[in-house]
Amino acid sequence: MKWLAPQDRPREKLGRLGAAALGDNELLATVLGHGFQHENALDLANRVLGLAGGLHGLTRVLDGHLRAVTGIGPATAARILAAIELGRRTLRVPEERALLDCPREVAAFLLPRYGARAVEQFGVVLLDTRHRVVRVAVLSVGTLDASLVHPREVFQTAAAGGAAAIVVFHNHPSGDPAPSPDDIALTARLVEAGGIMGIEVLDHLVLADASYYSFKEAGRL
Repeated sequence: MKWLAPQDRPREKLGRLGAAALGDNELLATVLGHGFQHENALDLANRVLGLAGGLHGLTRVLDGHLRAVTGIGPATAARILAAIELGRRTLRVPEERALLDCPREVAAFLLPRYGARAVEQFGVVLLDTRHRVVRVAVLSVGTLDASLVHPREVFQTAAAGGAAAIVVFHNHPSGDPAPSPDDIALTARLVEAGGIMGIEVLDHLVLADASYYSFKEAGRL
């Protein structure tokens, strides 16, 4: 970045002022570490962010999408994806024995993990009798807009984990957490199966980037 004064180059600026002083493109340029041909790392970072639709769009990109960008090879794509995952993990509530008493707490627990994903994932949170987390299991990873799951898989996982109750969840890559007719039908089937199995379905959360829909909050459970 010869056109930038040394103190304004992202890496030097980070060392001098801290990471919070850097813009999104400067942080990404630091992760990239290099440019491509006649563009510097900051130019390449701007191009990647533009193609992804900004920083939030970057959280949903896949390895293949990144590697399709001219100047991004396998190693660089891996660095970007690793940095995104590290950011997600810093936001997580510790999973072990976390107490989830209401939909807002469940959403705060799940959104950093699964809210901004490029493909739909369906999972289940296993809870003990005090509604503490036993573990989280992802049961299905679908396409851009669909995920296949059967109640049998949900309750096999719950029974094997010794769950007293469960919360099921899935994300909408579209960014709109409004439930589809299929989501509503699946929820009804799961609640009915839970009554038979003796494992209560406390809620079904549909996750978007930073928002959620709770069937319990909506009075539909």
